[in-house]
Amino acid sequence: MNPIPVMINGLPGNVARVIATHIMADAAMQLLPFSLTGPEIDIAHCHLAETPIALIRPEAREERIAAIKTAHPGLISVDFTHPTAVNANAEFYCRFGLPFVMGTTGGDRDALLRTVVDNGGLAVIAPNMAKQIVGFQAMMAHAADTFPNLFQNYQLTIRESHQAGKADTSGTAKAMVTYFNRMGVAFNTDQIQKERDPERQANQWGVPPEHLGGHAWHTYTLTSPDGTARFEFSHNVNGRDIYGEGTRDAIRFLARKVADGEKGRVYSMVDVLKAGGIG
Repeated sequence: MNPIPVMINGLPGNVARVIATHIMADAAMQLLPFSLTGPEIDIAHCHLAETPIALIRPEAREERIAAIKTAHPGLISVDFTHPTAVNANAEFYCRFGLPFVMGTTGGDRDALLRTVVDNGGLAVIAPNMAKQIVGFQAMMAHAADTFPNLFQNYQLTIRESHQAGKADTSGTAKAMVTYFNRMGVAFNTDQIQKERDPERQANQWGVPPEHLGGHAWHTYTLTSPDGTARFEFSHNVNGRDIYGEGTRDAIRFLARKVADGEKGRVYSMVDVLKAGGIG
C-alpha cells in the first residue's frame, strides 16, 4: 500500500513541527515538502531535519494547491495554524476537495462544521488531539448524559496554563464547561482562568522550566455549596508529542473514510478512538 501523502499546514509553528516529525517517522505516511503558512511569515522555507519545506503564503495558495493535489492523490491536509485562520482554511480545503484533520482551536466552531457538511467536505476536527485526554472527555460526557445535575449548585473553578504563544483560551477547557453545565453547574467559558505568564507558570504552578514553551495544564475543581466536599480533576501535559500520536491516528482514520467514499461528514477524535485508533 502506498503511504498516505500528508501536508502539514502551520509551519514553522512549534506544534506543526512536532506533528511533522511524527509523520516523517511513520512509514505509512509521506510528509510533503509544502506547508500553508500565515501572512506574517516572511521566509520561503523552513527545515525539518535536512528536509526543506516550502512555505506557501495565503496569496499564493490557490495557485499552488491544484498542482500539489494532482501530484499527490489521496492528499490529507493537517491544520495546526492560528485561531484566526480556522474558518477561512476550512473553506479553502472544502473548495479544493481536500480532506483535512484540524487541531487548531478558535474560530466560529458552528460555522466550521457547517462549512464541511454543506460543501461535501470530509474532516476530523477536534480541539484536542491527545487520545488520553479525549478519552477523559468522553468519560465526562458519559457522566453528563447518565447523571444530569450530579453536581447541582456546586461551584466550579477551571484553571488552564499554556505557553505564552497560545492566543486563545483552551478549546479543551471550553468543551469541559459544557459537560459540567449538563451536570448542573452554572459556569460559562468567560470564567475560565487562563495563564500565559512564564514567571507565574514556573513559580506558582510548578511547570518545569524546559516546558514553559510548550505545555497544557488543566485543573477542574468542584466545591459543594457548604464547602464540605471537593472534587478535582487534572490533566497536565508537558511538551507536544502526545498530540503527534493522536494526529497520526486521525490521519489513518480519515484516509479510510476517503477510501470508503465518505463526503459531507465531520468526525471527532472520539470517533477515531471508537474505530480502534489507539496505537
